[in-house]
Amino acid sequence: MNFPVNPLVGHETIIDGEILEHLAGAGLCELVEGRIVPMTPTGWEHGRLERRVALALQRFIDERGSLVEVLVGEVGIYTRRRPDTVRAADVVLISRERLATNAKHSRFLTVAPELVIEILSPDDRATDVTQKVLEYLEAGATAVCLIDPPARRVRVHRKREGMVELTDADTLALPDLLPGFSHPVARLFD
Repeated sequence: MNFPVNPLVGHETIIDGEILEHLAGAGLCELVEGRIVPMTPTGWEHGRLERRVALALQRFIDERGSLVEVLVGEVGIYTRRRPDTVRAADVVLISRERLATNAKHSRFLTVAPELVIEILSPDDRATDVTQKVLEYLEAGATAVCLIDPPARRVRVHRKREGMVELTDADTLALPDLLPGFSHPVARLFD
């Protein structure tokens, strides 16, 4: 079976994020140091967990009328420029204040969100995930949460404090980002 191939995937051509925004047929991908890196679509369990996380955050925000947006669905975020790197995040929490500073005509976030949540997939390589976490934090994210479904764990990474690992016996709280928010880790997976 022959599949259409994007001529820029796997090619040494360096492009920038603005070209990626308008590149028809690029499919699900990230831009890493100017090179298109294809991504495999996630499975239904990943999608269900993404929805659960987003709904828990959205319910809390709606109850308090917070000036924060929850974004989902492989949200493009510039983490580096020249050459450009645009990462695709599962769930993002960004204040309307930060969102107001985003480049007006960019499809991708040009400003780092306060929180990035990534749900690990079976084919994620540890080195790639570590690199993404570092990029998000260096770009200005306050925290990055990695959710590991098979291990039923959440790792919260912060630039200064390092990493804290939560098991399904713990509660996820983000007092500096969402004062009063707490969600049992086990409820993410059940």
